[in-house]
Amino acid sequence: MYTYNDFDEAFVRNRVEEFRGQVERRIDGSLTEDEFKPFRLMNGLYLQLHAYMLRVAIPYGTLDSAKMRQLALIADKWDKGYGHFTTRQNIQYNWPKLTDVPDMLNALADVGMHAIQTSGNTIRNVTADHFAGAAADEIEDPRPVAELLRQWSTDHPEFQFLPRKFKIAVTGSENDRAVTKAHDIGLRTVRNADGEVGYEVIVGGGLGRTPMIGKVLKEFLPKADLLPYIEAVVSVWNILGRRDNKYKSRIKITVHENGIDKIKELVEARFAEIRPQFSGVDQKMLKAIVAEFAEPDYKTGSVDGYEAARLANPAFRSWTDTNLAEHRNSEYAIVSISIKKHGETPGDASSDQMRAMADLGEKYSHDELRISHEQNVILPHVHKSDLLAVYEALRAADLATANIGLISDIIACPGMDYCALATARSIPIAQEIATRFDELKLEHEIGQLKIKISGCINACGHHHVGHIGILGLDRAGVENYQITLGGDHTETAEVGQRAGPGFSADAVIPAIERIVETYLEQRLSADEPFIDTYRRVGMDPFKTALYPETKAKSAA
Repeated sequence: MYTYNDFDEAFVRNRVEEFRGQVERRIDGSLTEDEFKPFRLMNGLYLQLHAYMLRVAIPYGTLDSAKMRQLALIADKWDKGYGHFTTRQNIQYNWPKLTDVPDMLNALADVGMHAIQTSGNTIRNVTADHFAGAAADEIEDPRPVAELLRQWSTDHPEFQFLPRKFKIAVTGSENDRAVTKAHDIGLRTVRNADGEVGYEVIVGGGLGRTPMIGKVLKEFLPKADLLPYIEAVVSVWNILGRRDNKYKSRIKITVHENGIDKIKELVEARFAEIRPQFSGVDQKMLKAIVAEFAEPDYKTGSVDGYEAARLANPAFRSWTDTNLAEHRNSEYAIVSISIKKHGETPGDASSDQMRAMADLGEKYSHDELRISHEQNVILPHVHKSDLLAVYEALRAADLATANIGLISDIIACPGMDYCALATARSIPIAQEIATRFDELKLEHEIGQLKIKISGCINACGHHHVGHIGILGLDRAGVENYQITLGGDHTETAEVGQRAGPGFSADAVIPAIERIVETYLEQRLSADEPFIDTYRRVGMDPFKTALYPETKAKSAA
């Protein structure tokens, strides 16, 4: 795990004190809100519906027990005792007082954390596969590259005032768990015909009001060329990107308007121009960073007790069936901790729960934790002999919900409960769906099904790439929810299709039930997941179930 050096420490502390002065001038009236806005955004501070919101970076989702405990302390001391984990592997505090924010930032700096570039028209927090460094299917740990990109992009003088925000995601596996195709730049670790490791570069993905799946800009980029090539991409967009209309300023629109071939031509020309300027400095930086991400000193021992505990404890067995993933070390497992207990707010964790997870990470996971883009927390390295103890500790902390990947493991943005941009509520809909299917006891029969909910067209809940996507809108002062089907956030990414007219808040849950009933009727076997069934049978059976009155009118 990367540890701050002297330069990092001095840089972050200076930024905190600089911002402290800006806050003081805002409070005494020397700065108006409009004048203060660009300063606060550079430091991750938003003005939301009811209060300020501080968004803290958790680069590529990686943290240790000390960082997690500090997040809990901040929640208790300066917020309301909880934090909200987001789809960008960040944490948000929804109730800070402006006067306290510099002290919160100082507390973050104490453990090597910050809120720099978590907002504004700049390169945002670089995200990565939440199983990085542990997954059995991984070609190479993508976190050193993500850290290199973080260092390069932080306070980059050319990229602080881009046409719009810019997001980069990196995955080390052919199985994409980082949603790379829905990012401005997605990097997939691949091997060429000679077995060399490099990157497939995807550009122009994004969701929001104009959802687009990214296009392959370069099929194989050698590792040594990565940083200058990414700089070339951002430089080209910085010049071409539109600044006359914020809705058309993202790189996806630039790629769409100019065509991928033209973008590639310009990027290759810019790359050839700037590559010599790097002179191998980036590779020296990367080499030093790689050393910070050494594999844990894995313990060895019998795992027989794990299988015996599974056989003896049905609740433990159910949890292991859903919440574990295969580790590269056969004696270990990757544990996903669900922050999606039925009826609770997706992604919210109390300070006590944060401390419980910190304790587990320190004791059982080589002092490593991860935040996933799906708003859950990961213990990446747990020896199988410790899994029962982890499970029992999670039960005591009310964190042992066995629903990873199931219908109640819902991604949801804060919606109109917090966000000033939202046009409808997301959290109550997510809570009702989870509660309803828990009552029906159908989750495990349904199997893998990704529901994603956004409270406005900006799509912070990733609804476009949900197997079932829900978009909340305002229709003449009344909440209305559109449903899309067939979205996919993985290596086979697709934008979901709109099923038809939207539903009132009261009608959403019955609509989801009809979709699920149709899936259970249409699937070939219990092993055929929802997305495969949808791709096989198409929209029509689901549309008929959602809008039976339309079929009746047609028959008449």
